[in-house]
Amino acid sequence: MTEHLVLGPDVTERPLSSRRLMPLAIRATTPSVDLVSWATSFAEALRDRIVRHGAVLLRGFANVSAETFEKTIADVCGPPLEYVERSSPRHTVYRNVYTSTDHPANERIYLHNEQSYNLTWPQYICFCCLVPPRSGGATPVADCRRIHSRIPESIRDRFADCGYLYVRNFGNGLGLTWREAFQTDDPKEVERYCADNDIEFAWGSGEQLRTRQRRPAVASHPLTGEPTWFNHITFFHVSTLGPELAKRLTDSVGMSHLPNNTYYGDGQDIEPEVMDELRAAYDAERIEFPWKLGDVLLLDNMLTAHGRAPYSPPRQILVGMAKPERIPHGVVNPGR
Repeated sequence: MTEHLVLGPDVTERPLSSRRLMPLAIRATTPSVDLVSWATSFAEALRDRIVRHGAVLLRGFANVSAETFEKTIADVCGPPLEYVERSSPRHTVYRNVYTSTDHPANERIYLHNEQSYNLTWPQYICFCCLVPPRSGGATPVADCRRIHSRIPESIRDRFADCGYLYVRNFGNGLGLTWREAFQTDDPKEVERYCADNDIEFAWGSGEQLRTRQRRPAVASHPLTGEPTWFNHITFFHVSTLGPELAKRLTDSVGMSHLPNNTYYGDGQDIEPEVMDELRAAYDAERIEFPWKLGDVLLLDNMLTAHGRAPYSPPRQILVGMAKPERIPHGVVNPGR
């Protein structure tokens, strides 16, 4: 594919790989192209490319910082959103711009769509590299339309019919506390949030809380209508941790007290061979590239899953989210 010059005289665009449309790499060819000024001028064209390709990498632009990253998100994607109903440890860097994750550097983070377990999720998730990792530390991406096509039809149909159940346990010393996840010290606030977001909850002794939420496994993109595999089934299933860690965890707290796990929407266990098929579909579509200083990666969160490879510090990747979307009425609890 030849490079195009429709985004300005000092900017080129072409897929980063000759084999895949994702991500589209848009490069500044001179060091004087200001990130915010350029992105603001070409915001509509950028949104069009994000939907078409699922992922757009901006590389080589000038004046990249937490502040200009936040401004770029606002001008292209919409006002950056607060991080609510948290599942990953993060801290604020600038307003609603956060660290991408504070998980230990040696841990892999599996491919997933940001907050697809919520009733409301961000249409866009954006990343910015301020400190490239010494080694490793890529943010792999995968096309969820292609993942959907790869999954055997019988598996897709069962999940399409009944959705999936996400069960979460707080207060056992593993994962986030409910105070951090819901950003409050008031149990009544947690209960109100759960009631407003179709989450079943049950308090235990001390700080213990169990939540259960049924969600669809497949979504239709709001602009294109394309079916996309949009869920946290694989990401939160205990088997994705690997057999050794999964066994240690279940031996320690028991299956019913795992910090996170997923099931069919009717509460039945998901068969190991089904989980293997789901992971195989994600892994077949995984695309990885090394971060460079000043890179900005813009993802359509419904079309593109993302993750994180282990790395050698230092590494500073920022994240911001924008444009809330919500599950349409009537499909919150499939199979009910």
